[in-house]
Amino acid sequence: MKPKIALLYTEGINRDQESGYAFRLAGGETELVHVSELKSGAKKLANYQILFLPGGFANGDHLFSAKIWASESLAYFGDQLQAFAQDDKLIIGICNGFQCLIRTGLLPFNHLGKIEATLTHNASNSFQSRWVKLKIESSNCVFTRGLEGQIIRTPVSHGEGRFLAPEDELNKIEQEKQVVFRYVDEQENPTQIFPANPNGSTNAIAGLTSPNGKILGLMPHPECNTIWNHYPNWNEEKQRGGECLQLFKNAVTYF
Repeated sequence: MKPKIALLYTEGINRDQESGYAFRLAGGETELVHVSELKSGAKKLANYQILFLPGGFANGDHLFSAKIWASESLAYFGDQLQAFAQDDKLIIGICNGFQCLIRTGLLPFNHLGKIEATLTHNASNSFQSRWVKLKIESSNCVFTRGLEGQIIRTPVSHGEGRFLAPEDELNKIEQEKQVVFRYVDEQENPTQIFPANPNGSTNAIAGLTSPNGKILGLMPHPECNTIWNHYPNWNEEKQRGGECLQLFKNAVTYF
């Protein structure tokens, strides 16, 4: 039986099609779920195995990126989010979705309603849209099992992707091996240097997992490199893309 993936969206989300395509390629069954449907009770998160928060500019990113999206989610179906996160299910948030996971408190430590880190304006003070390289770190993240040490290529498209956290929280994240992805340079070393690190994130952090490895958030867009001709230089055989599909396959095969 295929796991059911809820693609949670609201006004301003624009990566739902790419996100759904990635999970369907991986063998999952996707369904668009609007925030209003959870607010009204027309749909329930309990009916799904995977929750996907896609990228975009939810509610125009007014106040802060994903602030309204996160606030509505906590206020109207926070109990459903809590139950989902505590069950044997998976959550992934990419770009705007990662920002929402941070602002709901689901990341970094799955303390719903408590903000313990932030994703703020890029150090360059400019919107960045480019391809970057990520190193997959050793962690207990379900999405990256068997991929530790590999380098993947993904596009980024954000203005508020710089990860910051207080020293105590940052040390805990590192000690507990919750960093899943780091930005790397051409020598495949973690870097703070622009443009390989497009936003200036602390410790080159591009993505995190929760302590139990079942919640993943990252700023780059692996859903945009799931088939061989997604990468710009696909006409060169050694440059062909698609390496990010395995992240979604890992999630599907978990069930």
